[in-house]
Amino acid sequence: MGNTMTDQTQATGSTGPVPSQKDDSSSAIIRVESMNKWYGDFHVLKDLNLSVRQGERIVICGPSGSGKSTFIRCINRLEEHQQGKIIVDNIELTDDIRHIDTVRREVGMVFQHFNLFPHLTVLENCCLSPIWVRKTPRKEAEEAAMEYLERVKIPDQANKFPGQLSGGQQQRVAIARALCMKPKIMLFDEPTSALDPEMIKEVLDVMIELAGSGMTMLCVTHEMGFAKTVADRVIFMDGGEIVEEAPPHEFFTNPQEPRTQKFLEQILDH
Repeated sequence: MGNTMTDQTQATGSTGPVPSQKDDSSSAIIRVESMNKWYGDFHVLKDLNLSVRQGERIVICGPSGSGKSTFIRCINRLEEHQQGKIIVDNIELTDDIRHIDTVRREVGMVFQHFNLFPHLTVLENCCLSPIWVRKTPRKEAEEAAMEYLERVKIPDQANKFPGQLSGGQQQRVAIARALCMKPKIMLFDEPTSALDPEMIKEVLDVMIELAGSGMTMLCVTHEMGFAKTVADRVIFMDGGEIVEEAPPHEFFTNPQEPRTQKFLEQILDH
């Protein structure tokens, strides 16, 4: 599954110096500092530190149960952390609902399952949040929605209901819906894992185009071809910890940690 990329996508690979976690974090759009999370007695995320610069593309990978999805869900407070700090666009995520709402307006999220409203058309799904959250006039929201549906290459599906679409089309609607809020950051939580293999490429192609536009992206995925093509940094998590991070070339050709080496041997053999 990791080799679903096509040759033409290689041209969109990242260029220029890759920001390091050790860089000055003052310019970071996301800062995670000594963050911990528990489910009861289970310590699911352990002392995580990460700094993401605006426009940076991060791919997070690791075995099932490593805490990847929980980590990115904490970044827009879908999950609550118990220790440390998460600062998004200079706003710290605390119990203050106003801060949470402000951050969520700037952070789009695409899930493994599409979470579309089945009783609303594609266009209505895309317009709902801009109208209700951003108070965008309906005509303006519909025009913007059609632009984003054009961008994900399904404008002809605007008046259909989600149940009339393929899985790949529904996930592209979910991406368009998130983009309609004009977010500064996009989070993807295994966006292709619920799709049939032939549908994966159409979703990845949309994500590659989005990455090429300069959007800040954090993506949890096992699609290693996507990571090689798009990521500025690849982060490997295991046991609730960030075990290793590196630019894609270094990560795939010279992993330093035994746990990373074992993971790559298993996933790249399939």
